[in-house]
Amino acid sequence: MIAFLITGLNYGGAETQMVRLARALKARAWKVGVISMLPPQAFTEELKSAGIELATLNMHRGRPDPRAIIGLVGLLRQWKPLILTTFMFHANLLGRIAGWLAGVPIIVSSIRNENFGGSLRDRAMWLTDWMGDITTTNSKLAADKLVKRRVVPEGRIRVIPNGLVVDRFAVEGLNQMAVRRELGVAEDEFLWLAVGRLEQQKNYPNLLRAFQILGQSSCRAKLRVAGQGPLLEALRQQAVDMRISEYVTFLGLRRDIPLLLCAADGFVLSSSWEGLPNVVMEAMAAAKPVVATCVGGVPELVQHGINGYIVPPDDPQALAEAMIKMMSLPEAERKAMGQAGRAHVEAKYSLDGVVDQWEALYAEMLGKRGLTFK
Repeated sequence: MIAFLITGLNYGGAETQMVRLARALKARAWKVGVISMLPPQAFTEELKSAGIELATLNMHRGRPDPRAIIGLVGLLRQWKPLILTTFMFHANLLGRIAGWLAGVPIIVSSIRNENFGGSLRDRAMWLTDWMGDITTTNSKLAADKLVKRRVVPEGRIRVIPNGLVVDRFAVEGLNQMAVRRELGVAEDEFLWLAVGRLEQQKNYPNLLRAFQILGQSSCRAKLRVAGQGPLLEALRQQAVDMRISEYVTFLGLRRDIPLLLCAADGFVLSSSWEGLPNVVMEAMAAAKPVVATCVGGVPELVQHGINGYIVPPDDPQALAEAMIKMMSLPEAERKAMGQAGRAHVEAKYSLDGVVDQWEALYAEMLGKRGLTFK
C-alpha cells in the first residue's frame, strides 16, 4: 500500500498533483490511501469514485496539536503502508516523525514550492531529513535552490515534474464567442486569463499594476482572474482605485478552467515564487501563449520567444511590456507559440510519463530495502 499524507485538501496545485498521482497509481493496481491533516474541502468525490480510502486527522489551521502525531502513528500502524508519501511542509514534517515512529519502511517527502515559509521551516526540513528516505520536488531549479539553502542534502533529492492529462485541455467544438460573451469580452478585445488562489504568492497586485500600464497603450484588452482567496476584497478595491475595474473581473472559483483557457487569447502569471505551476502547464496544453514571471520552474516550461515570454518578478513595467508585445504579434505567430507550448508539455509532462517516474522511484527505494514492488 501507498499512503499519501497532505496538509489539507483544497483546490490548489499541490493538492491537484497529489490527487492525480493517487488516482493514477490506483488505476495501476496499487492499493492507495490518502490522509488529510485538515478536514478535506475538495476532491472527496474524486477520491471516493476512484476507490481510494480517505481519512483526516481533523486538525485546525494555525493550532498545533501534538495529539495528531499519536493519531497518525495509530492510523499508519493500522494501514501498514510500504510507502508513505507526504506533500507540503506540515505534512512533510509530521509524516517524517510519525512515519518513523510507526515503522513505515519507505518515507518520501515532496516539496512543491521553492519558498514554503522561511528559514525556520528550512531548518526543520534539514534536521528531520534523516527520518525519511528521499525528498522529491517538481523542478530542477527548485531542487538546486533547496540544496543551496540547506533544506535537503545533496544526493537526497529527486526531481519529478508535475503531470497532467494534456488532452483534457484541448476542448473540441467549443463556441469560443459564447464563452467570451459570458465573460463580457468582445470579439475584438484581447482576453487575458489568470488562474490561481488570491494570496501573496501569486502577486496579483503586480498584475493589476501591469494591466494599468497596459491600459495606457492603444491595446484593447480584458483581464479575467479565476480563483478564490483571502485577498479578494483588497484586489477588487485596488482595481477600483486604479480605475481599471471596468476591464478586470474576478471570477471566483471555477471548475471549467479548460473552457476558460480555450476562450482566452493569452495566459498571464505574475507570481513572486512558485514550484512548477500547474496553471502554466494547463495553459500550454490548451495551446495558449504565456507571459509569466521568472520564478521557480517557470523557465523549464516557458521558453522565451518560443512559447511565450518570461519577465523578472515584481516588475509591473516588464510584465506590461511583455503583455503588450504578445498582443502586438500577428494572430498566426501567437497560435504558433501556443502550439509550441502544447508540444513541449506533451513531450515532458504527460501524466502517464510522470507516474512512470514515481513508480521507478518507489521501485528503487523498495529494492534498497529488499521489499517487493507492489
